Amino acid sequence: MRGRRRIAVTAATDARGAVPARGVARSRLALPIALALLFALAIVAIGLGRYSLGVAEVLDVLQRGPSASGADDTASAIVWQIRLPRIGVAMLVGAALAAAGAAFQQLFRNPLVAPDTLGVSAGAALGAVVAIVLGATFLVIQIAAFAGGMLTVLVVMLVATRLRAFDPIVTLILTGVVIASLLGAGIAFTKFVADPYNQLPAITFWLMGSFASSTYRELVAVAVPVALCLVVLGVLAWRINVLALPDDEARSLGLDTQRTRAIVIAAATLATSACVAVSGIVGWVGLIVPHMARLIVGPEFSRLLPLSAVMGAAFMLAIDTAARVVLALELPPGILTAVLGTPLFLVLLARTRRDF
Repeated sequence: MRGRRRIAVTAATDARGAVPARGVARSRLALPIALALLFALAIVAIGLGRYSLGVAEVLDVLQRGPSASGADDTASAIVWQIRLPRIGVAMLVGAALAAAGAAFQQLFRNPLVAPDTLGVSAGAALGAVVAIVLGATFLVIQIAAFAGGMLTVLVVMLVATRLRAFDPIVTLILTGVVIASLLGAGIAFTKFVADPYNQLPAITFWLMGSFASSTYRELVAVAVPVALCLVVLGVLAWRINVLALPDDEARSLGLDTQRTRAIVIAAATLATSACVAVSGIVGWVGLIVPHMARLIVGPEFSRLLPLSAVMGAAFMLAIDTAARVVLALELPPGILTAVLGTPLFLVLLARTRRDF
């Protein structure tokens, strides 16, 4: 088994392009450096806001713990009750979207694929807006969004398996685009019939995405599926490398392509649906971060996955921190990711075109 795995990974790496010899040391150092930068960014983010704290104050509050009383109970309350859960949710969402994006780009052999390619974001959005129109509570809205995203991808996969006239990868992508377009029409209709004074503003703000209401409950709710997704993708890393080959070659190496592809899609969809349920729709993270990571460590998935997750967490944390401190009025993070993501993606796509 181990020998077959080595042969499969070698074949897939040769097909996708290995990291140059001079870049091996850089790829090994990339993850520790990214983790150190993420930790430093988190400390800075905890201190930034309308109630500013220095680095020494932040470290002191963290060292004292949430239940300890100190000279400044206000600082402790702000750090432990407001900023830490928000920062944790932002990091988890960024890590999950980037990891799912890396898996999908590898799976579909397409640099334009993102976590919402199969319609998970559209399905989650439709579930959420319908729940808002029906007057559901915030928890029910989150559950409806999660269920909508999962159900949409299930429908996409079921429809794609019935259409055998084209390549299965192309069929999945096209089916996801078509279903997402249909769900977009459902979202538009729901907004049309919604109360323009109460429900429509709530729908608009939810669709733009936000981490403002993050609590420890949301942190736990998103941590479980994200951890499960990362574990599954990590275990299947060598198989995902093989899926980068044409299906005939992958099957000749002993891989059940259909089953493996279904497991990868299910894991990535689970994490993406959980993220959309707690934060709304935040685009571009799962599209551009994997390209950034691939420039550093190459396409080999066992290296690409952890670096993409850490870089996605850092990217999302930086975006959310900027969204709440740059202007007096907090910006939705989706606006900043789109503004920064468009030019950045064009540059990255020009540099990574040979990897696909």
